[in-house]
Amino acid sequence: MMMMMKKKEGSLLRIIIAVTLTLLFCFLTADSEVRCIESERHALLNFKQHLEDPSNRLASWTAAAASDVDCCDWIGVVCDNRTGHVLQLNLTTPDDKWSSEFGGKINPSLLDLKHLIYLDLSGNYFGGTHIPKFLGSMGSLRYLNLSNAGFGGLIPRQLGNLSNLQYLNLGLNNLYVMNLQWFSGLPLLQHLDLSSANLSQASDWLQEINKLPSLSELRLSGCPLSGFIPPPIPSSINFSSLTTLHLSSNYFQNTSILFWVFGLHNLVSLDLSYNWFLGPIPVHLQNLTSLRHLDLHGNEFNSSIPNWLYSFSHLEFLNLGENILHGTISSAIGNLTSAISIDLSDNELEGKVPRSLGSLCKLREIRLSNYHGGQEISEIFERGQEISEIFESLSGCVSNGLEILEMYSAQLSGHLTDELGKFKNLVILSLGYNSISGPIPLSIGNLSSLRSLDLESNQINGTLPQSFGLLSKLESLNIGLNMLEGVVSEVHFAKLMRLKKLFASHNRLTLKVRDNWTPPFQLNTLVLRSWNLGSKFPSWLYSQKQLLSLDISNTGIIDVVPPWFWNLSSQFDYLNISHNQIYGEFPHIPLILSYLSTIDVSSNNFTGPLPCISSNVTFLDLSNNLLSGSISHFLCYKMNESKFMEFLNLGNNLLSGKISNCWMMWQSLLVLNLENNNFTGKIPASIGSLINLRSLHLYNNKFSGKLPSLLKNCTNLVTIDIGKNEFDGSIPKWIGHRLSSLMILSLHSNNFYGQIPDDLCALSSLQILYLSHNKLSGSIPKCVNNFITMARNNNSISPFYFFYAMSLNYSDRPIESELLVIKGNSLEYSTTLGLVNIIDLSNNNLSGEIPKEVASLQGLQSLNLSFNILTGRIPENIGDMRSIESIDFSINQLSGQIPQSMSSLTFLSHLNLSNNNLIGRIPSSTQLQSLSTSSFFGNKLCGPPLTDNCTLNYVKPNIENKRSKGFGGHMVDWFFVSMALGFVVGFWVVLGPLLWNKQWRILYFQFLDHLGYKLSGVVAQTWYSIVSKCCKILNI
Repeated sequence: MMMMMKKKEGSLLRIIIAVTLTLLFCFLTADSEVRCIESERHALLNFKQHLEDPSNRLASWTAAAASDVDCCDWIGVVCDNRTGHVLQLNLTTPDDKWSSEFGGKINPSLLDLKHLIYLDLSGNYFGGTHIPKFLGSMGSLRYLNLSNAGFGGLIPRQLGNLSNLQYLNLGLNNLYVMNLQWFSGLPLLQHLDLSSANLSQASDWLQEINKLPSLSELRLSGCPLSGFIPPPIPSSINFSSLTTLHLSSNYFQNTSILFWVFGLHNLVSLDLSYNWFLGPIPVHLQNLTSLRHLDLHGNEFNSSIPNWLYSFSHLEFLNLGENILHGTISSAIGNLTSAISIDLSDNELEGKVPRSLGSLCKLREIRLSNYHGGQEISEIFERGQEISEIFESLSGCVSNGLEILEMYSAQLSGHLTDELGKFKNLVILSLGYNSISGPIPLSIGNLSSLRSLDLESNQINGTLPQSFGLLSKLESLNIGLNMLEGVVSEVHFAKLMRLKKLFASHNRLTLKVRDNWTPPFQLNTLVLRSWNLGSKFPSWLYSQKQLLSLDISNTGIIDVVPPWFWNLSSQFDYLNISHNQIYGEFPHIPLILSYLSTIDVSSNNFTGPLPCISSNVTFLDLSNNLLSGSISHFLCYKMNESKFMEFLNLGNNLLSGKISNCWMMWQSLLVLNLENNNFTGKIPASIGSLINLRSLHLYNNKFSGKLPSLLKNCTNLVTIDIGKNEFDGSIPKWIGHRLSSLMILSLHSNNFYGQIPDDLCALSSLQILYLSHNKLSGSIPKCVNNFITMARNNNSISPFYFFYAMSLNYSDRPIESELLVIKGNSLEYSTTLGLVNIIDLSNNNLSGEIPKEVASLQGLQSLNLSFNILTGRIPENIGDMRSIESIDFSINQLSGQIPQSMSSLTFLSHLNLSNNNLIGRIPSSTQLQSLSTSSFFGNKLCGPPLTDNCTLNYVKPNIENKRSKGFGGHMVDWFFVSMALGFVVGFWVVLGPLLWNKQWRILYFQFLDHLGYKLSGVVAQTWYSIVSKCCKILNI
C-alpha cells in the first residue's frame, strides 16, 4: 500500500514539473515574441512603392520604426511563427471588388523574400505588362497564381527554374508561348492552368505536358488548340495522376482528335464545352467510368442522349446544354443516383419530364430551359406540358433538397398549384416565358430559402399574394409581362430586406403605400413600367441609396420632379421616367450620371431650356416634351471633353434657332434626331465629324441652304430624313458613292431642283426613296433596277438589326421610325420598317416615260409618280412587280391602254390612274374590278368598275376598215383625226377674221350686246307674265 502511494506521489510530481516547465516555456516565448525580419519588411515596402493601390488596401504597410511595426501583421502577409520569415503574400482581388484592384509594376525587391513559398496576385490589372522574369529566381515558391491580372506577352521560360513549384496558374491573361520545353524543370507541378494563353505555336504541347509526372489538374480552356495534331500512338500519353482536364473553347470540331483523352481512366472532371464537336456524343467516353463532372455543353452534338451515359453511377455534374440533342429523356436517367446537377437546356429534346427524375435524392439543380427562344427552335418539351405535371414528377425525394429549377421558355402551360410550396429548399426558380396561367398560389410564401424568382412573360393573373412578403431571403423578383392586377401594399414587401432587383413591368398593378413609407429593402434595380403609382412622384424612392437602374415609365405620374431626385440621379446607369405627365424644368445645374448611362424622359410635359448633361451619358431621349430655346449651350457644354453619347433624340419639342458648330466632340453618335422643332439656318459643317452616325432625322424644321459636302464623311449612314425643310440646290451626287449603306433616303418637301442623279442608283441597299414635293425635273433614271434590295421579294428585318439591337440595349421602343405616305394614307412605320420598300417621286416636274426597268423591282410595295408630266405608256411588264400594293400614276400625261399584265398584281389594293390620257378597256381581274371608280376618272377608259361597259363606244366589228397603220406601226383612228381637224378649221374660219380686222371685231361685239339686251327683255317680259298669272290664280 505504501509502495503504491509513493508511486502515485512520484507520478504527480512529474506532472507538476512538466506543467511548470510548459508554462515557463510559454511565458518566455510570449516575452520574446517573434517579429518579421527587417530586410523583408523593407522588401515589402519597396514592393508597395511601385504598386498602384486605388482603395488604399495596403494602408497597414507603413514605414514606421521597426520597434513599432511588425510586417507579419500586415494585410496579405503570412509569416513563419518560429522564424519570422515571410512565407505567403496573398494580394488577390475578388471579382466583385474590381474597383480596388492593384496595378503598377512588380518590384524585384520580392527576391529578398528568400523563404516565400506562396504568391497570389490574381484578379488585379497590371496593364498588359510582361510577367517579370525574376520570378523564376524565387526558388522557394510552391504556389504561384497570376491569373486574371492583366499580364501580356510571352510567358518567360525562366519560370521553368521553379523546381519546387506545385501550383501554377497563369490563366485569363493575354499571354502566349513559342514552346513548352521549359516545363521539364517543374517535376513537382500538380496544378497547371494556362487558360486563354495562346498555345498555337507550341504544336508539341501535349508531349511536353506529358513529362510532368505529378500533374493532377490541367486547365487549357481557350488556348487556340484547333490546329493541334494528336500523337500517332495515343497510348504514349500517360497522365497516370491526372484527375481534372479542362479543354473548353478550343474549337477542335473533330472528336477523333481526343482519342488520347478516352484512355485517362482516372479522370474525375472533364470539360470539353464549346469546341464545335459534331455528330453523336463519342461512345468512347463510356470508358471514363470514374467521372463525376462531365461538361459537353456548347457543341453541336446531334444525337439522342446515349443510354450508356445513364449508367454513370458516380456522375455528380452533367451538362449537355446548348447542343442539338433530340429524342426523349429516358426514364433511365433515374440511374444517375449520385447526380447533383443536370443541365439539358437549349436542345431539341421532346416528350415529358420523366418521373424517375424525382427519385434522385441528391439532385440539387435541374436546368431544362430554352434560352434561344423563338418558334423556330424546337420545343424542349412537348407543347403544353402542364407545370403541375412537372411538380408531380419531382414530388419524390428530390423535392426535399432541390435548390435550382430552371425551365425558362420550356413551353409549359397550366396553373401553378399549391404543390409549389413543397419545394422548401428552392433557391432559384425560373419559369419565365411560358404559358402558365392562373393566380400565384399562396403557398409561395413557404419557399423560405428562395433568392431568385422569375415568372416573367406568362399569362399569370389575379392579385399578388401577400405571402410574397414572407420571402425574407429573396434577392431578385421578376413578375413582368403578366396579367396581374389589384393593389400592392406595404405588406407585400414586409420581410423583403434582401431584395435587390424587382422587375414587375406591364401588369395592371396599383401601388398604395403611405407617403412616409420607408421600404425594408435597398434596391439596385427597379422596373415598374405601366403600374399605377398615383399622381404624386413616389417619395419613397428617396430612401433607395443604392439604386442604379430605375424604370417608372407610364405610371400615371402628374407632378414635378423633387430636387432630391436629381441628386440621386448621379448614381443611375439607367433612368426611364418617360410617358408620364411630369412637368416643370430641369435643374440649372449639370446632370451628372454614372459611366455609360441611359436617360429616357420622353413623352412628358417638361418645359424650359435643355439641361446640360455629363459626357458619360450614352443614351438620351428628351423627345415629345415642351422644351424650348436654343440648343447651343447643350451642344457646346464642356467642349474639351469627348462625349460618349450614342443616341440623342430631341425631336418633337419647341426648340429653335441655329445649330451651333460644336459637333466635333460628338463622334460616338450613332443616332441623331432633331425632327419636328423650329430650327433654322444651315447645317453646320462640323456635322461631318460624326463619322459613326447611322441615322439622321431633321424632318419638319426650317433648315435651309445646301446639304454640307462634309456630310459625305458619315459613310455609315443608314437613314437620312431631312424632309419638310427649306433645303435647295441639286441632289448631291456623292450621296450615291459615299453613303453606300443607305437604306432610307427621304428628301421630300424641300426645294431641290435639277435632275435625279444616276449616281443614286449605286445605293444597292436602298429600301425607301422619298423625293416628293420638290422641283425636280428631267426623266426618271433607267438604272433604278440597281436598287437590289427593292428587286428582291424576300425582304427581312435583318438590314435594320442594328437599330433592333440598340432598342434592346437602351429602350423598350423601336429606335428607328419613319412617317410614310402609302396607299394615300400617312402612317408611321417602326417595328416593320425593315420590311418596307417604296419609291415616291410625286409632285415634281419629272418628264419622259416611265422606264420599263421599274418593273424589275419585284420587292417594291409602293410606287408613287403622281403630279408630274410623265408621258408615254405604262410599262407593259408592270405585272412583274409581284409585291406591289400601291400604285399612283395620277395627274400625268400617260397615254395608251392599261397593260394587261396589271391584272396579275394580286397584292394590289390601291391604284390611282386618274387624270391621264389612258384609253381602252380596263383589264379584267379581281383586284382591278374591286377598286374605286375614282382610280380611273379623267381618262377614256371603260369596263368594270366604271359604268361604261364598252358596248357603245368601243364596238369593233371591222377594225381594219376603221383604222389603219401608220406612224411607225402605231394604230391610227381617222375618226378622231377628222374630228380634231374639223374643230381647228371651224375655229379659225369664225374667229380668224375677228382677230385680224378691228372693224369687224367692233361690229361683232355690238351685235352680241344688242342680242344680249334683246334676250334680257324677252326673259323679263316672260317672267312678268308668269308672275301675273300666278297672282290671279291665287287671288292676290
